[in-house]
Amino acid sequence: MSEDIELKLLKEIENLKKKIEKLEGKIEKIPTYLFGKIRDRELRKLFDIREKIDKNVFDDWFYSDFEIKEEDKEFLNKLLEREINLIKRYNEEDLKIKFIGEIINRVNFTDIDKYVRDFYEENLEYQTDSFKLSGNVDYFVSKGLDYPEKPYFFIQEFKRDKEYSNPEPQLLAEMIAATEINSFESIKGAYIIGEKWCFVILKRFDKHKYEYSVSNSFISTRISDLIQIYKNLIIVKNEIFKDIENDNYL
Repeated sequence: MSEDIELKLLKEIENLKKKIEKLEGKIEKIPTYLFGKIRDRELRKLFDIREKIDKNVFDDWFYSDFEIKEEDKEFLNKLLEREINLIKRYNEEDLKIKFIGEIINRVNFTDIDKYVRDFYEENLEYQTDSFKLSGNVDYFVSKGLDYPEKPYFFIQEFKRDKEYSNPEPQLLAEMIAATEINSFESIKGAYIIGEKWCFVILKRFDKHKYEYSVSNSFISTRISDLIQIYKNLIIVKNEIFKDIENDNYL
């Protein structure tokens, strides 16, 4: 090989390396937003999303004629009697294991035959050409037994106080990711701040265009509110199982 040809090839290789580095640089520049750290302002830059102040959207959910069993009410009374003086003192993990986990396990979102269960601290990711949402999600119910395949319902942030982190945009980001991945028209969720539970309904009108509503707070240290929280979760479970049977979620 002549010296001129060799120099030409080396120059072409160098130019090719520069092009690859440039392309890699573009890929790396796509911003990544973590569910656990995303803020309301960032969420609204990424999506056309607005809150609908209308508590009536929860009527079908909260005020259905469904009644929970007496043994479930007895369970909730005993749980609250045991934990009422500690709920405000618990850190995130204590609250999850000693109180919230007890409620969720009683609801029991797992059904092997329906191929659905709940997941803790599992990764979720949604990416476009201009940004990526990713991170571990506190809790969600999903199709799949070995790993989550299609998320249906989220509960976000086992926090003692809102000063630690605002769970609302985090929950909304997770719900948005699920609706985009699954092409859902709507999805339900909840976030928890110490003893307070708020339920959320998110509706998808178009790609990256949303409307959401947040319920009034339910105070889990009040037995009447705790029973309603439990009822709300059971209704979500029944909806998911029914839709799975009708192949709407499969």
